[in-house]
Amino acid sequence: MKKKIAIIGGGYSSESGISMKSTYQLMEMMDSALYDLFPVCITKTAWTAQVGNKHYPISKEDFSFDMEGTKITFDCVYNSIHGTPGEDGRLPAYFELIGLPYTSCGVFTGALTFNKFATKKFLEAFDIHTAKALLVRKNDTIDACKIIAQLSLPCFVKPNNGGSSFGVSKVKHESELLPAITLALHEDDEVIIESFVQGIEISNGVYKVNNTVSVLPITEIQTDNEFFDYNAKYEGKSREITPAQLSEELTAECKALTAKIYTALDCKGVCRVDYIIANNTLYFLEINTVPGMSKASIIPQQIRAAGMKEADVFTALIEEAMK
Repeated sequence: MKKKIAIIGGGYSSESGISMKSTYQLMEMMDSALYDLFPVCITKTAWTAQVGNKHYPISKEDFSFDMEGTKITFDCVYNSIHGTPGEDGRLPAYFELIGLPYTSCGVFTGALTFNKFATKKFLEAFDIHTAKALLVRKNDTIDACKIIAQLSLPCFVKPNNGGSSFGVSKVKHESELLPAITLALHEDDEVIIESFVQGIEISNGVYKVNNTVSVLPITEIQTDNEFFDYNAKYEGKSREITPAQLSEELTAECKALTAKIYTALDCKGVCRVDYIIANNTLYFLEINTVPGMSKASIIPQQIRAAGMKEADVFTALIEEAMK
């Protein structure tokens, strides 16, 4: 009997559409000879498993579904929900409660890493460089002059709990700051404002199997846009060079730092760490604990660049989760 794997996508945020693209791409990349694969869409109004053209309601009691009188239960969940509730610890907590193995980070790590400001503060204790940052919450009194005095211009304004560059702005003039904060608050009740670090943007995938942390080749991201925004990520407005054209020394330093961050945060499954290189110094930007797996995504590129097959890596992650 083949093990049954639910590949969950969707979610409750603006990233739901991207998440479902990841889910269907994973269906193509995973080993269907080894597993029975079921895409599962999770939204605020319904949780459904897809079999062919039919959609079956998922029971929240045990994450099973009834298919024409037969109860289907899963052996493992592959989490591909970017944003809430998949990436922020909420669904991992549910899976822990019902005893269902899953591939992504645990409850605390998910909650911590989904909060960009908290993650930066946590990693500063490990002597990891990050850009200066301030946190603004909904209904706070905002003093634009004070913010600019602390961070300078340009600066970045982002939802503190969010991804895929939704609600992100690069602010060059004081008059743009308040509108940028308002835009970010449409995505989240907290906003992180970061100083701008001029440099080379890179991204590095990492995962752990059998207590061994494996760091993938590094990708350099080039874009003619102001930053690596939604269009750059998903509409082909960027150039992604894998492996990145870095010195051997900087490559080794980056990979070691990625492994250090992954371990410090007690991550599980495959993650992606983003950096800016400025004056040969690596500045941590953020970690994606449920990175994209669509055709435009970086992790599948890095797996291939490492000389591996995507299916083999995903099989290893699923088997690791079920130990």
